Amino acid sequence: MNLVVITYMAYTIVSLAVTFWVARVLHRTGARFLVDVMNGDRDLAEAVNHLLVIGFWLVNAGFVALALRISVPVEDGRVAIEELAMKLGRVLLVLGGMHFANLIALNKIRRGRHKEQQAGVPPMVVDAAQLA
Repeated sequence: MNLVVITYMAYTIVSLAVTFWVARVLHRTGARFLVDVMNGDRDLAEAVNHLLVIGFWLVNAGFVALALRISVPVEDGRVAIEELAMKLGRVLLVLGGMHFANLIALNKIRRGRHKEQQAGVPPMVVDAAQLA
């Protein structure tokens, strides 16, 4: 088998495996944080948690697919490993960046809700009929 094909396969398998693992860890450990952000509403927190995992998967799987192409000739194992390391490094940076962006956004929501509670502002209630 061609070294380029082997590199593609290794990149895809490792990238998606790491994405799967990170998504599971974030889903499991982020649940408690989301319950706090959602003022104790466990159902809403679980729904948001699932949506975040789906978005996380879509963005990262898309990035992995877009970054698949190798633009340099892979003539030996050294070049294959270097290309694989560069590609995996990019995936890991994107995963980390997305994680921190989510944490920052959710923390801002959490702080805003805590400030509203301290100021005595009642939470906004949306009637389902208004959304229709």
